[in-house]
Amino acid sequence: MTISLFGERENHSPSRLRSSLIATCAIGLGACSTLNAPVSADTNATPLTTKAVDTTPSVTSQRGPEDEIIYFVLPDRFDNADTSNDTGGIAGDRLQHGFDPTHKGFYNGGDLQGLIKQLDYLQGLGITAIWLTPIFENKAVQGTPGNESSGYHGYWITDFLNVDPHIGTREDFKQLVDEAHGRDMRVYMDIITNHSADVIQYEECHGENAIDELKQANECPYRTLGDYPYTTSGDINGKPTNTGFLGDDAAHLNEDNFSKLTDPNYAYNAYVPEAEKNVKNPAWMNDTIYYHNRGHTTFKGEDSLYGDFAGLDDFMTEHPRVVEGFKDVYAQWIRDFKVDGYRIDTARHVRPEFWQELIPHLEAVAKEEGIEHFHIFGEVYEPNPGQLAVFTRRDELPTVLDFAFQNSAAEFVINGSTGEEMASMFFVDSLYGEAAAEGRRLPTFLGNHDMGRFAGMLNIAHPDMTDEEKLKRTKLAHAIMMYSRGVPTIYYGDEQGFVSDGNDQDARENMFASTVDVYNDNDLLGTDATTAERNFDTSHPLYVTIAELAQQRLSHTALRKGEQTTRLAHTDKSILAISRTLENAEYDYVAVFNAENEAQTVTFAVDGRTNDWESIEGTCPTKSSSVGTFKIEMPALGYALCRSKISK
Repeated sequence: MTISLFGERENHSPSRLRSSLIATCAIGLGACSTLNAPVSADTNATPLTTKAVDTTPSVTSQRGPEDEIIYFVLPDRFDNADTSNDTGGIAGDRLQHGFDPTHKGFYNGGDLQGLIKQLDYLQGLGITAIWLTPIFENKAVQGTPGNESSGYHGYWITDFLNVDPHIGTREDFKQLVDEAHGRDMRVYMDIITNHSADVIQYEECHGENAIDELKQANECPYRTLGDYPYTTSGDINGKPTNTGFLGDDAAHLNEDNFSKLTDPNYAYNAYVPEAEKNVKNPAWMNDTIYYHNRGHTTFKGEDSLYGDFAGLDDFMTEHPRVVEGFKDVYAQWIRDFKVDGYRIDTARHVRPEFWQELIPHLEAVAKEEGIEHFHIFGEVYEPNPGQLAVFTRRDELPTVLDFAFQNSAAEFVINGSTGEEMASMFFVDSLYGEAAAEGRRLPTFLGNHDMGRFAGMLNIAHPDMTDEEKLKRTKLAHAIMMYSRGVPTIYYGDEQGFVSDGNDQDARENMFASTVDVYNDNDLLGTDATTAERNFDTSHPLYVTIAELAQQRLSHTALRKGEQTTRLAHTDKSILAISRTLENAEYDYVAVFNAENEAQTVTFAVDGRTNDWESIEGTCPTKSSSVGTFKIEMPALGYALCRSKISK
């Protein structure tokens, strides 16, 4: 038991199992050339050794966010090293404890000790940073009768200060962070401020006197600020006073007005069932006055900020108490565990002013703890790069997950978009600003736990494509991610050829031996194995390819920090060439990508000070074809990385 930051209940005992956890509801919303001989990951896998071509950064030095290669993982689906915590210490059946290893929507058994066990495997892949889905204690089960699922993904938090007992303890998490740091690897936590688990109910939808049409539809439609303004509970001539009006403007969002909002029933009459009165931690979160209570979001317009995601309780992040509360919560995790960064879930659904206050505070706390490299990136599900950049400029998020890159890479490799279309995404990089290093610090990725896997998207788009071509295209996509600007982020299981059936739960397969039928019937890429077997094969062709690509990226500083210039953006074909160059550098690097099914000969302009070329990956010409001109033969679905000294 530690002393409370807030003078409220904050039990950090690792063995604490709160008996008041009961069954509840919703969806897993969110609301990267010389390889050591592969060895068994379950024995003593040998870490990747990088070649010192320029300089390989150290985690304990001034290594920047762009120097990382991130592995994004759901602990529940990775490896199960401790079966004693499978039910989280909760009695009953799966609708109480949430554990059902045969069902894709329930806890399957993976844990933090499983991650610790596989650090050699991750290091052999070239991973330098691990990003975990939220590890906080979740409401075990949510959903209407017959549609229940569990909080295995981590996004239905009840206790923001403790580890979910299904995946381990605070001691386990400390061990993971310490052992990762001992290997020069960083650990990023996934945090949420937009919502908590679904605990709050509305009288109009759920109570004894609920409105029939709402109760029957099991729906609480969003009620707007215009129709249901925030006011005090007083009235003048039978009408609400506007003394405490908040509205949607900064002028009214002041502490004096918030202090007058003593009645939380802003749009719906909110209440908490008796069994869950004190289920949330810290204790201030149990007061309904700190939530919007406006009904379900449609993810459009006003309700995108103020609505409940599938019933998840939407925090009133405008409220000073909420701002201060989250400052304390997430500062404590930095102080307690010395984590290296935060990924912010559902960042676009929170007002910009909240981030402008929270983020500088967290960065200051990290610096106080000696974590100068602390990296924060927000989730903004937006494929348009111009719209995405709004959130680094207006909201002042340091960086954001690069959904624009994901969309462009998928279109280029899967759907045959042109090099020009892909290059247009990079064209707006300067909009992201200095904190994001004009795009170089944005985590790039090919698929994730919400949208599905890249190989699954490829399979859905081209069901008749041969496995050989799917494998080549998947390798090509990873090469584009590794050699272009941004921070490559590998979605767990992609290196084992996992092919999701779709998005969300369908893309969250187990890497330990699975008993989920809808996973086990998938045809994985590059292997005869299925998810019914353990999949930690360091000789898998995708594991080997990603490790080789990581080797090159870690060995050549220009691939991490260099300015990116488009050299060829083909207007008719899926062909792209870029260069990566450091300021005052000795070398210029050129990467060429051919997503066409036929070999291509391409010629394009390069730095006129280059002439003699060497092959880093693929087959490169030894000489420029003429001054400032580069000509290369590219195989079908191939990529190449070439380097030339820059004459002074």
